[in-house]
Amino acid sequence: MATVLPFHSLPSPQTIQQAIACLQGGGVLAIPTDSYYALAVGAFQPAALRRLQAIKAERDHKPFPVLINDPSELDQVVDDIPEVAEKLIKQFWPGLLTIVVKAKSYVLPVLKSESGNIGVRQPHDSRICELLTQAGPLTGTSANRAGQSPAQSAEVVMQQIGSEVDLILDGGQTPGGQPSTVLELEPQLRIIRQGAIPLSALQDVLGIDF
Repeated sequence: MATVLPFHSLPSPQTIQQAIACLQGGGVLAIPTDSYYALAVGAFQPAALRRLQAIKAERDHKPFPVLINDPSELDQVVDDIPEVAEKLIKQFWPGLLTIVVKAKSYVLPVLKSESGNIGVRQPHDSRICELLTQAGPLTGTSANRAGQSPAQSAEVVMQQIGSEVDLILDGGQTPGGQPSTVLELEPQLRIIRQGAIPLSALQDVLGIDF
C-alpha cells in the first residue's frame, strides 16, 4: 500500500527528497496538479513506465503526457519547437494547455503517438514545479484506472489504486474542472481534447481558425 506524505504549499525538503528517491528507484507517485491528481514517473525510466502502463491498462495505447518545470526543458523531449508553439507557450504556460509536437528520437514509445509526437505541459502548481526542478520531466496522466473518474483527493487515489503506487503526495483537494486542452501542432493544428483553454482563446493568440 502506498505511503502518504503531506504536500502543502511549502513542502518540506525531506518530502521532496523522499519523492525524488522514489522516482529514481523506478517508483510511481500520485501528485496533485492544476486540475486533478496525476501519476508521475520519470520520463526516462523504462521499468516505471511499464508499471504505469499496467495501472492504466485499458488506455487504448494513448501516449502518456509529460510535465516539465520550464520551457527551457523542452529540448530534453522535443525535437523541434515550432514558432506557433512559442506563441502558445508565452500566452498559456504555465497552465492547462498541453502541446503535442515531434518528440526526440530517443523518447520511449509509450510517451509518443504513432506519428512520433509527444504531449508536453508546464503545470502552474508551484509544489509540482519544485519537484520537477529536481526530478526532471515526469508523466502527468490522471491518477485513476481507465474508465474511472479522475481523483481530486489523495483519499480517492488511495481507494482506487493505492495498492499499485508507491507514494501519494497529499496536497489536499485539487480544483477539478476541465483537464488541460490538448493541441497537436504538427503536422497540422488539431484539437485532440477540448479542455480548460477554449478554442476561441487559442485562435485569438494564433490569429487563425482551425
